[in-house]
Amino acid sequence: MNMHAARAAFGFDSLKAILGIPVLAIRWDDAIALLNRLIAERRFTKVSFLNAHNANIAHTDPVFAEALDDFLILPDGIGVDLAAKLLYGAPFPDNLNGTDFVPAFLQASKRPLTVGLLGATRVNAEAASVKLAALAVQHNFVVIHDGYFSPAQEPEIIDRIAKLRPDMLLVAMGVPRQELWIERHIDERHCTLPIAVGALLDFLSGSVPRAPLWMRRLRLEWLFRLAVEPGRLWRRYVVGNPLFLWRVVKQKWARGAEAVADAPGEFR
Repeated sequence: MNMHAARAAFGFDSLKAILGIPVLAIRWDDAIALLNRLIAERRFTKVSFLNAHNANIAHTDPVFAEALDDFLILPDGIGVDLAAKLLYGAPFPDNLNGTDFVPAFLQASKRPLTVGLLGATRVNAEAASVKLAALAVQHNFVVIHDGYFSPAQEPEIIDRIAKLRPDMLLVAMGVPRQELWIERHIDERHCTLPIAVGALLDFLSGSVPRAPLWMRRLRLEWLFRLAVEPGRLWRRYVVGNPLFLWRVVKQKWARGAEAVADAPGEFR
């Protein structure tokens, strides 16, 4: 089920298009209820999150943008909030970044689930599995494979997922590889909710530190990550964030120009 089908099925009609990508404007508790309902009804739905970084990638990569069109997209971070405020006059109701939302969803879901983990290094995936099992004891967490596999290994990995058929499959391979991999290889035969989770398993394992809570509350986690990994992330944040906002401003101007063009002429 894609974003549009989910909207039709569940009555969530509030979408905000950010650089052409429709993002669900939904409260935290409503998002948890939605995912629980999708699992209960076994409605296959690909899930991802939009932040400034992957919006920039989608803007220049039509294959990735097309893949995202078949995902249910949740808002992640201050960048898309600023974009929503600029384009629609209000930010998203809640920041549903996967690093916080996915563990919270698993804690809140009372019905026992099978959750597959795919991606990161083997050590980090195993450590994340232990952390999740302690966090949400009602669920069964299974490490499928690390994220470093060859095309020749793919059939065996996909077959293992199909045999397990988890309720959720957490795919942690980085953007855009994780979304493209889900799009190309995973369907309703394999799981119910495949979720592209980025660095979640690395964060859960403790190998990549999270920002202090006060920085997260101030929406400055990106600044903390930049300070920790400047060599890897400077282009994403120092170049990418202003570029993203410039593209959003251009989207706003284009919408304004279209509105003027579509306005009926005045009779004088």
